[in-house]
Amino acid sequence: MILLSSRWRSCLLCFLTIMSLVSFGVAPCPASEDTTLFEQGAHQLVHGNFRQKEAAIAKINATNDPRAEKLLRALLGGKLYRVKKDNNLVYITKKGSRVSITDVLSGKELGTVKKRTLKKITINNKLRSKLREELALLALRSPDPDKRLAAVNKLMSSLSPESAKILEKLITTETNSKVRQGLLTARAIANLRDTDDAKRLQALTELQGNLNPAVKNELTRLLGEEKNKDVRQKAEAVLSSIESKIAFYGLVEKIFFGLSLGSVLVLAAIGLAITFGVIGVINMAHGELIMLGAYTTYVIQQLMPNSIGLALLLAIPAAFVISGLAGILIERTVIRFLYGRPLETLLATFGISLILQQSVRTIFSPLNRSVATPAWMSGSLQLNPVLSLTINRLTILVFALLVFAGLYMLLKKSSLGLQVRAVAQNRSMARAMGIRAAKVDALTFGLGSGIAGIAGVALSQLTNVGPNLGQSYIIDSFMVVVFGGVGNLWGTLVGGLTLGVANKFLEPWTGAVLAKILILVFIILFIQKRPQGLFPQKGRAGAAS
Repeated sequence: MILLSSRWRSCLLCFLTIMSLVSFGVAPCPASEDTTLFEQGAHQLVHGNFRQKEAAIAKINATNDPRAEKLLRALLGGKLYRVKKDNNLVYITKKGSRVSITDVLSGKELGTVKKRTLKKITINNKLRSKLREELALLALRSPDPDKRLAAVNKLMSSLSPESAKILEKLITTETNSKVRQGLLTARAIANLRDTDDAKRLQALTELQGNLNPAVKNELTRLLGEEKNKDVRQKAEAVLSSIESKIAFYGLVEKIFFGLSLGSVLVLAAIGLAITFGVIGVINMAHGELIMLGAYTTYVIQQLMPNSIGLALLLAIPAAFVISGLAGILIERTVIRFLYGRPLETLLATFGISLILQQSVRTIFSPLNRSVATPAWMSGSLQLNPVLSLTINRLTILVFALLVFAGLYMLLKKSSLGLQVRAVAQNRSMARAMGIRAAKVDALTFGLGSGIAGIAGVALSQLTNVGPNLGQSYIIDSFMVVVFGGVGNLWGTLVGGLTLGVANKFLEPWTGAVLAKILILVFIILFIQKRPQGLFPQKGRAGAAS
């Protein structure tokens, strides 16, 4: 029997194991191809010139190695070095006068060293552009569609004709429609930078009407450099059509902001239209009733800090009740004794407004308070690359229309509405029919005040809540009521939206202050010609036509 030493037995055992694996069709696992390419690219970064580094960047990015993104970002951020002693590639992190280094290939921390023992891996501007492009292409492999879309948009500023081939492959595999459209736009921009006139003309056809900002920038650049007459004419036509669409959507956006401002004016003025129209009282405390509604929202949010959305919804009925009760109290204790004496009523309500302001300053301090906006009212609705509608303003616009519709139905279909209209048109006859006019006056004033409180809830989502909040809207409210027709709900709606849109169109030309002055002058001239406003009332004043 032949005796083998332990060393020979180990070798024989290893040989038999390998032969067994081969006989069953299993070979020892070689190094991953992606890992090999990554290591080759990393080695090329250490030893190559700028041209070789550019090839190395492309090679690293072509792998599916999870270390690729970190390496490329470190190179772009100037945090990739080599150790002078052994050319080992490392990441650095500053720690005081020394730096901490981490091995790129193994990911092991190698401790701290003096910076003079390291040599930075240098890049030039061309390589920086290449790195940004490669990082964007790397992000296009993300499973998250939003990240892929963001990567496409970022890529558009650093495209090259060579990028079109890579984008072509990505387009064939992309399933998300938005990302796919972005890739098509990016490919067309890349082809615009090609030397082939046919490709450029085809790309211009594909970009017809595209509103992506990168497209307009690229067309402007192309027109500054292009020599080919056909390509230039085509680019001018495409750019002209894009600018026309941008101007149109700019007009739509301006109208939207005008309507959102108008909806705020409608909410602020609609309660005043009721009280002014039915009982003929010029209520200078109306702005402070709006303020009470805003502070109600603030208080409820403080009581429910973890349920901002629910707090806002609860604030709507709460503000209506609090401001409405305050309005009834004002009418019962002060205004009922001053009917038929408009100057005294005006002075009395002005005094009440000062009392309410000072009360709020005493309770909450003179400082403005911020009211949080719930998540479902935050952000914007992006309709296309040049048109977005802020969700909070869109919500308030819809809310104002709902309040208007609810109030209109109340005054047209309910017994209270019937009594209000009867008192507004002929108080003496209404009394003769058994209607208690004094009670109707109180309820009407309370209704108008309650709606002012609801307006305060809406305003709390657009501006800070403070003691002077109502003063910013009282004059505008009176202008809306007078312009639309005293006591007419439809007049208040049309008048408020019209003045809001007019204000937004004037502001870019004249500024905010002069725009308001011009609107005031227009209303004065309009009232000279049409004293009863846009929608004149047939009765003494009323709540609904």
